[in-house]
Amino acid sequence: MLTRIDHVGIAVRDLDQAIQVYERRLGLRASGRERLENEGIEIAMIPIGESRIELITPLNAESTVEKFLRDRGEAVHHVAFATSDIGASLAEAAAAGGQLLDEVARPGAHGTLIGFVHPKSVCGVLTEFVEADGKPGS
Repeated sequence: MLTRIDHVGIAVRDLDQAIQVYERRLGLRASGRERLENEGIEIAMIPIGESRIELITPLNAESTVEKFLRDRGEAVHHVAFATSDIGASLAEAAAAGGQLLDEVARPGAHGTLIGFVHPKSVCGVLTEFVEADGKPGS
């Protein structure tokens, strides 16, 4: 069951510069950074209310985020929904005709489990399901 918007992922070229933009122009503070070597990305989370902004930068030329940046430039990359049961959320999306990018949940940032649905299945938006403890910043 989807419970809230967990975060909005934004692809950026320079993580440090993007963090400064959010801090200086919007008064928002990053709460942590994490390198996800297996994904080829580094992220910074910025809490806001019950949700977060996830700034994402590629670590290498093979990263899917690098390809996204080449094709589209800095922009919103995905929308992530919190779920209490990621397996059920993925199964429901598939049963409803959604094209899954992840048939089975996989490890995400900060100890979460994640799974993606192809943008063609959700009005052109890359959609992520996130199972965590339900607290912003987790």
